[in-house]
Amino acid sequence: MPTDDYRDESVTMAPMDEFNQQLIDNVHPPSWTNPTPNGRYNIVVIGAGTAGLVTAVVAAGLGAKAALIERHLMGGDCLNVGCVPSKGVIRASRAWDAVKQAAEFGVTVQGDIQTDFETAMARMRKLRARLSRVDSAHRFTSLGVDVFMGAGRFTGTHTIDVNGATLEFAKAAVCTGARAAAPPIHGLEAAGYLTNETVFSLTRLPPRLAVIGAGPIGCEMAQAFARFGSRVSLFEQTGHILPREDADAAAIVQTQMTADGVAFAFDSQITSVESRGQEKILYYNSRGEQHELAVDEILVGVGRAPNVEQLGLEAAGVEYDTHAGVKVNSRLQTTNSNIYAAGDVCFPFKFTHAADAMAQIVIQNALFPHPFGLGYAKTDSLIIPWATYTDPEIAHVGLYEAEAKHKGIEVDTFTFKLDEIDRAVLDGEDQGFARVHVKKGTDVIVGATIVAAHAGDMISEITLAMKGGLGLGTITGTIHPYPTQAEVIKKVANAWRKTTLTESKKRLLKKLFAWRR
Repeated sequence: MPTDDYRDESVTMAPMDEFNQQLIDNVHPPSWTNPTPNGRYNIVVIGAGTAGLVTAVVAAGLGAKAALIERHLMGGDCLNVGCVPSKGVIRASRAWDAVKQAAEFGVTVQGDIQTDFETAMARMRKLRARLSRVDSAHRFTSLGVDVFMGAGRFTGTHTIDVNGATLEFAKAAVCTGARAAAPPIHGLEAAGYLTNETVFSLTRLPPRLAVIGAGPIGCEMAQAFARFGSRVSLFEQTGHILPREDADAAAIVQTQMTADGVAFAFDSQITSVESRGQEKILYYNSRGEQHELAVDEILVGVGRAPNVEQLGLEAAGVEYDTHAGVKVNSRLQTTNSNIYAAGDVCFPFKFTHAADAMAQIVIQNALFPHPFGLGYAKTDSLIIPWATYTDPEIAHVGLYEAEAKHKGIEVDTFTFKLDEIDRAVLDGEDQGFARVHVKKGTDVIVGATIVAAHAGDMISEITLAMKGGLGLGTITGTIHPYPTQAEVIKKVANAWRKTTLTESKKRLLKKLFAWRR
């Protein structure tokens, strides 16, 4: 019989409509009854985001006795306040934009276009609720995982407390993720602001929106809300958006965002924020001049802070930093060799797919320790692509050219523009390019960037080649269907192949063909 009858009616998500109620019923059932701990677990996982979910379910699938602890919503940021809702919002904004551009394709819309932001957001909530079944507490229980709802806290090197119940473990994994961070701007807290954790609760479109930070989250949401009809102002401390990306790649996205109505304040420093009636006033310096801007809402997208507080990590002998997160080695072991960490709480690349990959490393190292099992897995071997889902998208994998030079790797760089790709021209999506860096004098790929409408889908061909040790020579010999935008990757590879035909080779071939005449 269960001894821990855990009932939490306090978990809510605005607006509390049927869709969000369905979401909560799946990922934090209000009347959930925790199981009774019975014996030692092979692995206990704290945090049911991507890293935690994958770790627990794979362990259980392999026959291990596994427990999973979540204090809030299973599915973590990705399902609830990250990838899933943001892409739902972005898709709606692209539909709105497509209607505006329809005349180019021979579609005439008579009169004013009727739009409804509330309906667009309801669609997102409906689809999020539908997808939440995959991460539900009941599903994971059916797959053999003991699911505990509540705050997990280490009480020793091999014990965790959840709502008064003690779980003993042989191995444990900290997968508590990260949360939105806010810059220390005077008055910002008092005035109020949105983050990725609250922006998807909006049911009314802000007429004027300030976005702080031109990283991926800031750019994606700035463009989406501008397409919905908000007057968006985007603040960035550097000289262009997406500072991590190549400047010419970011410039293509910036040009499109400008066309969508986003206003930019570059080299800017917000000094203070205050409320004035229903307005929020931002005071800022930009390129030596003082300005102020009145808006209705402020969205902050400037970084993440790891969730390391109130976990009892000290009692477990696990070192951590409130900025960098849990300290791990390349095997994802913490300073307690029986406790691992994975995902945003310990890794600089805060992506869902990176968390998934790290969970596999934890499973291999925790449950199949060297030399008796499969051998150690390390994060050093991970090849992690990423994408920013603006329009056009920017996707990248491996090293940038500057990074390669910093590491002492000489590279040859090949770039091919989309305006020379038939399908991109026909689709009206010809702003962008594919760029590949190879080790100088070889076809070995060290990095790539793609700017295209579907760059996130296209980058996987390069990632697979890098993982498989395949170079551009293999891609040149791979048939790509025509016409597709992915043909740009073949064109880049062909650009490399042309450089292999040296002048001496050309002279030799010329003599050969002359002899055969």
